[in-house]
Amino acid sequence: MVPVPAVSRLRSIVQSLAIAAALTSACAQPDVDGTAGTAGSSGTGTAGTGGTTGQAGMTGTGSAGTTGNGGSATTGTGGSSSTGTGGSSSTGTGGSSSTGTGGSSSTGTGGSSSTGTGGNATGTGGSSSTGTGGNATGTGGSASGTGGSGPGVAGRGGNGGSAIAGNGGRGGSGGSVGTGGSVGTGGMGRGGTTGSAGTTGTGGTGTGTPSKEDQGADCTVGTLPAANTAIAKLPDPFKKLDGTMVAAKADWRCRREEIKKLEEKYVYGPKPPPPQSVSGSVSKTQISVMVTDNGKNASFTATVSIPTGVTGPVPAIISYGGLAGIDMAWLNSEGVAFINFNPTSVGAEGKGHGTNQTGAFYTLYSGGSATGLLTAWGWGVSRIIDVIEKSDGTVLKADAIGVTGCSRYGKGAFIAGVLDQRVALTLPVESGTAGVPIWRGIAKAEKGENGNPSQSLSSAYSEQPWFGDPFQPFLSNPANNPIDTHELVAMIAPRGLFIMDNPHIGELSPKYGHVAALAGAEVYKALGAGDAIGYNSNVQSGTHCSVRPEWQTPFKNAVERFLKKTGTAAQTITALSSQSGNLADWRDWTTPTLP
Repeated sequence: MVPVPAVSRLRSIVQSLAIAAALTSACAQPDVDGTAGTAGSSGTGTAGTGGTTGQAGMTGTGSAGTTGNGGSATTGTGGSSSTGTGGSSSTGTGGSSSTGTGGSSSTGTGGSSSTGTGGNATGTGGSSSTGTGGNATGTGGSASGTGGSGPGVAGRGGNGGSAIAGNGGRGGSGGSVGTGGSVGTGGMGRGGTTGSAGTTGTGGTGTGTPSKEDQGADCTVGTLPAANTAIAKLPDPFKKLDGTMVAAKADWRCRREEIKKLEEKYVYGPKPPPPQSVSGSVSKTQISVMVTDNGKNASFTATVSIPTGVTGPVPAIISYGGLAGIDMAWLNSEGVAFINFNPTSVGAEGKGHGTNQTGAFYTLYSGGSATGLLTAWGWGVSRIIDVIEKSDGTVLKADAIGVTGCSRYGKGAFIAGVLDQRVALTLPVESGTAGVPIWRGIAKAEKGENGNPSQSLSSAYSEQPWFGDPFQPFLSNPANNPIDTHELVAMIAPRGLFIMDNPHIGELSPKYGHVAALAGAEVYKALGAGDAIGYNSNVQSGTHCSVRPEWQTPFKNAVERFLKKTGTAAQTITALSSQSGNLADWRDWTTPTLP
């Protein structure tokens, strides 16, 4: 028999530990952001002399509920083994294992990655998100009676032997006496309440809401093809990576994501997901943007011009480096604000290909021209839209944003619209090589109206890192690239797109800009939005980036339909006859009818 004073002393220890466990459980608060949390207070008990069951593994966020302190029960002088810190086994006091609240994984909704502002997974779930315990709930383990393997006191055999779950119980008087007594009468014990693990994040790969910037970010994209097979004509935009065909309009969301991954791998380089933090301000004269990501900070600004006589929030067009090809009077007459964005503040020109890039984008992200300037500039447009979205909505309408630019800035405006699905209207002007025209056509080096061929791919690549480094292998043979620009045009579908081109400058490759528009329009048609894409090169003036009266009416129609949402006029595709392309020469695929 164990001396009575020893029994009293053991009971006193158990009660003290139960109080401490209850206080620990009460102090745990849910971590809204879904950090790995403390996983609740896992079983304390006395676990013999081996210590408490400790904190079990990484669990969900928050306190993981009051996961009880149990598992150990009071076990005489200790079981055969009692691993102090919980983990995979805590024998003696709680049966074969007492994994506390966490276990090896906790499900919840967090997922593998989580970004505060949306992206692949909203919330901040971390590596394992909230949930109610993962593989093991509560702290009870498989058996948490009072006896353990050590000598109990042979009394009533466990009116508390259940792990000290919440209030626990006093641990009873132990199991049968002896040096290895049977597991008291407490048996399995409750193992503590499994807890609600606080609030469960909102994210989770595949379960969260994807960012509006890239609505297919949650799509599973298969293995990208190797770029070693020549495709003479334009690749089929409706053929998915697995060889099956787009069969419904709803399929386009994930097919678009496949094209985006191909573009990042083989053309312009990756655009990072939405950053950790974007803040700033919007006034009637300026937008300030401050970005934090990867522990780094960067900022830039853009100027704002509000049309006179307009009250309340208005649509806006973000223009790269001033307004070209479009008259400011057109914007004022439509009540549309003008946002003047200097893209070189985000990615400076003149640095060539390499790692010495400068500007807000390259301050945050390493790799240099592995991500080309056009993607970096498009990232800047996305961050401006972020700030507009977060503003009070009294100055600008976040759901009525267009983007434009001419020449190299036309390339940038085109890619900004391609990569951010919040851009309601994309308006590239005379974008030339690295912009709208198909690369397979540019490579033919046909002479234009002025006697000059398109700017070659190698010339554009070396002039500035508009293309990212990934495009280098295709400079002399773009047929090996698994995509072409008609699929970038298609990535804008079904949003508004009006391409303005100059047929009189051969270097701009207007013929193959027209082919890109025609081929991309097939996706628009399949999605039931065939009249949302426009192209116009039927103009008289050959002056680069000049305002052309032929564009005023289609511009007005596009603004009223896609930004002001007051018009219904259809967009049309019109090219100067001498510089028109023939889609039949460039495709061997057909356009499906999609339900």
